[in-house]
Amino acid sequence: MKIIHKRIYITLIFILLLISGLGARLVQLQLVSTESFTDKKINLIEGSVKQRTQEMVVDDGRGKFEDKNGQSLTSITHNRLVLFPFLEKMKWPVQQVSEIVGMQPKELTNRLANAKTPVVITKELSHAQVEKINALKVPGVFGIPLKDERPVPLAEHLIGLEAQSKQIIEEKYSDKLKNGAIKSTTPVGISGMQRAFDEFLLPEQESKLLYHVDRLGGPMFGIDVKYTGTANPYYPVSVRTTLDLSAQELVENTLNHYKLKDGGAVLIDIKNNKVIAMASRPSINKKDPFKKQNGSDSVENRLLTPQTPGSIFKTVTAAAALEQNKIQPSFTYNCDKSIYGNNVEEDHQKGQLTFEESFAQSCNATFAQLAKEMIISNPNILEQYADKLGLIQPVGWTGDVFHFEHFKQFLGEKSGRVWTNAREKKVPNAVAQTAIGQLDVKVTPLAVANMMATIARGGEKKQVKAVDALEYKNNTSLYTFKEHELKGDAINKATAASMQQLLKGVVQSEKGTGRRFQTLPYEVAGKSGTAEINVKDDIVNKWFAGYFPADDPKYAMVVVDLNTKSAISPTNSVFYDIVKGMYDLNTR
Repeated sequence: MKIIHKRIYITLIFILLLISGLGARLVQLQLVSTESFTDKKINLIEGSVKQRTQEMVVDDGRGKFEDKNGQSLTSITHNRLVLFPFLEKMKWPVQQVSEIVGMQPKELTNRLANAKTPVVITKELSHAQVEKINALKVPGVFGIPLKDERPVPLAEHLIGLEAQSKQIIEEKYSDKLKNGAIKSTTPVGISGMQRAFDEFLLPEQESKLLYHVDRLGGPMFGIDVKYTGTANPYYPVSVRTTLDLSAQELVENTLNHYKLKDGGAVLIDIKNNKVIAMASRPSINKKDPFKKQNGSDSVENRLLTPQTPGSIFKTVTAAAALEQNKIQPSFTYNCDKSIYGNNVEEDHQKGQLTFEESFAQSCNATFAQLAKEMIISNPNILEQYADKLGLIQPVGWTGDVFHFEHFKQFLGEKSGRVWTNAREKKVPNAVAQTAIGQLDVKVTPLAVANMMATIARGGEKKQVKAVDALEYKNNTSLYTFKEHELKGDAINKATAASMQQLLKGVVQSEKGTGRRFQTLPYEVAGKSGTAEINVKDDIVNKWFAGYFPADDPKYAMVVVDLNTKSAISPTNSVFYDIVKGMYDLNTR
C-alpha cells in the first residue's frame, strides 16, 4: 500500500512539475519573450497577427521614376476590381457588381472558387465604375488603382534594376536594419539610377488591403477589410527625370523595329543639356543581369561605355586645325591616298578635296595629314581638343547632394581616352590612325552627343542631366539639380561656328556621307563614323551623330551600332526615323 501511495505522490509531483513547466513556458511566450523569442529574435505577436491576417500589397512604398511631365516610367496604373476570398462563403450583391463592371455573375463567382488570396479581375475599369463599386460599401469588394510593370521596359539601363540583396542592405543600411526601418528582404537598387538614388527611394511603409480571418479562413465577425498605408505626406519620394515618355517610346520602338542588337541611341535637349531619351541594347537579362553578353554585362549601359568612334573623331581633329589656323581655303588634299600614303582601292578614291569637302566625304588622308602636322609643334593637341569638346571626361551630372559628395546621376559612366601610350605620339602612322578615331581612341556615345550639343550651342560646355528634381509625395521639392558647367577649356565661338558649317555640309553636300537625311522635315547637321573593330571579319562600329534642326538647334543625337557589319547596319535608318518621329511629335 505504501508503495502505491509513493507512486501516486511521484506521479502527482511529476504532473505538477509538468504543469509548472507549461505555465512557465506560457509566461515566457505571452509575457516575457513575446517580441524576441529564441536566439532568432522571433516576434510572436507579429507572428500571431500574421496567422490571422491576409493581405494584398497595393504599393510597395519604394520611390518612383517619372518623366518630365510626371508620368511613370516604370509602371502603368489600371483601375481593377479586387474580390476577397471570404466572399465565396458570404451572400454579397454579385449581380450589382457584375452589372457595374460589365461581366456575368458566374464569371466573378468562378474566379472566387477555392481562392486563398485576393482575386484581381484584370478587366480595366473607368473612374466612374470604381466610384460605383466603392459606393456599395461591400466588405471584400473594392475598386482600386493597381500598378503593373510596363510590358516593354523603358530606359531600363538608365533607370536600372531593383532586387533583394541582403549583402547591400547589411553593408549600406545596417542601422536601418537594426532599428526595423527596413528588412533584409527589402528590395534595393542594384544598377543604374535605382542604385544611384537608392537612399532616397527606400520605402517607408507598404500600402496594403488587410483583413482578419478565423481558423477556417473566413472573415472574423465585425472586422472589415481595411486599407493601411503611410500617412506621411512626404514619402515615397519621386525621381523627376528629364526623359520625355513619348520620345523615349519613339526611340525604343525604332531600335526594336530595326532589331539593333548592340549599341543604342541617346537624345539630348541642347538648350539645357538634358537627356530626353536613352536606350541601350542588348536588353537586360532579368534572370541573370550580370551575365556577359558580347563581353559585357547585359545590365551595362552601352551609351556610358567607351567605344571606338572612327570618323566621328575627325570632329576633334577638324576643330583643332581650325582653331590653330591650319586650314587654307583653296588648298586641296589627295584623297586617293590612304593615311599611310598608299593608293586606296579605286572605288574608294575621292580625288583632290578641300578641307570642307574632306569633312563632308570623310576623307581619311586629309585628317591624318593635318594631325601629323599639328602634333610636331604640340604633342598633346588631339587630347587637348578632345577635352575641349568634352569627349574624354565623364560628362554626366556630378555634384554634392546633402551628405553625398560627388553624387553621380550616371553610375557606371566611364572616361574616354585618346592615347594609351604617349610614345605613339612620335609614330606618324599611330598619329594618322588616332586622327581618324582608330588605334586607342575610345569615347562614350553620351559624350559624343554632348559634343554635338556643345558645338550647336556655340562652344558652351555643360554637364548632362538625366534628373531634374527629387520630389516629395505632396509634389513639393526635396532637391533640385541645377545646371553645371563642364570643367575645362572650350573651343571658341568662331571655331564652333565653323564646325556648325562643316557638320551641315555632311548632309547638304551632294557627296556627303549624311546626304540621305536631306529629305527629313528637320534639317540635320552631323557626322558619320565607321570604326574598324575586326578587319578580317569586317566587324565595325557604325555611328551617326548630329543635331537638328540645323539652323535652330533643339536636339542632339547619337545612334551607334556596335560590333556589326557596315553593309547591314541600320544606324542611318534609326537616326532618320527618330528625327522624323520627333518632328511628328512636335507638330501633331
